[in-house]
Amino acid sequence: MYHRWLDRWDERRARRGDTVKEQTAFALDAELAFPDSHGVTSLAEFCALADRATLDPTFFADPSQQDPVVDREDGWIRFTSSVSTGCDENDLVWAKVTEAKSSDRALLVFHHWNASAWSSKIAKFFSRRGITVVEMALPYHLERRRPSSSHAEHMLSPNLGRTIQSMRQAVLDGRKLIRALKCQGYEDISVLGMSLGGWVAGLIAAHDSAVRRAALLLSAGSLADMVWTGRATRHIRASLEAEVSLDNLRQAWAPLNLETYAEKLARADLGLQFVFGTRDTVVLPALSQQLVSKLKAAGVTPSMLELNCGHYSLSLPPYAIQVGLTVSRLLSGGQPPGASV
Repeated sequence: MYHRWLDRWDERRARRGDTVKEQTAFALDAELAFPDSHGVTSLAEFCALADRATLDPTFFADPSQQDPVVDREDGWIRFTSSVSTGCDENDLVWAKVTEAKSSDRALLVFHHWNASAWSSKIAKFFSRRGITVVEMALPYHLERRRPSSSHAEHMLSPNLGRTIQSMRQAVLDGRKLIRALKCQGYEDISVLGMSLGGWVAGLIAAHDSAVRRAALLLSAGSLADMVWTGRATRHIRASLEAEVSLDNLRQAWAPLNLETYAEKLARADLGLQFVFGTRDTVVLPALSQQLVSKLKAAGVTPSMLELNCGHYSLSLPPYAIQVGLTVSRLLSGGQPPGASV
């Protein structure tokens, strides 16, 4: 009976999110995803560029690689994004800092899609355990929100190029933030991502050796499959399926698929923690398990916590408490890389 109530609770929460979402048109806009591309008019050309990006070690690397210039004041870090989108609000990166006393450990937190508030409970929980928490606003969210926008439709949408641009921007911003924290004396850096933020955190962990631990909550490998099958992205699929197949979308968004970088995530010095909801209708558990299978094939068995809850009800007790304690063990070194629970 409790789990039936939980399913209804998740569905009501999903419906509230639906009220602000608007269906937008399919578009390629390859030049947004791949700045050097010109005159791309076909999906086949777009997919060829995507294939090339997956093999390009610099695609998620900031070309400058210089010590970033950031403004840190009154519990905030601000800096200019390495990706220019033409939206001034979005191109100024904001990160909220909750400091821990006398600590050289930092946890970067990446929130879920369409988050409307900072994760104060998470920040307090880990800062009290001696870890400075730095929450970065994803593109088009929170202080980076587009004026008059109803939700973060530029972050994830049927515009194939803009979605890649937004995700790439998030990764480059996160990596720049890591470099800034290293310059400020933080030596032990971990990342935590929730839902879409889990994809961002995973891509950063795969491409940045400075990350020692990664906790991916309610995430999977294939962003294309998540959009195609997920409860929260039905409006995006409705725009996509008249123009592309799921196989097409997998090819087009291959640079955003964590399975593409399974070998990078399987490196020996990276601790990995996954948290799944077995009743999740937004990121189907089978998709999460598929990523874990890829990682096992690459030589690592990540720690896994499977909870009998949905996507949104993970925030409810006792699930939230279990997640907090599990991730805390990972960050304290209690869960070595490759451990399984």
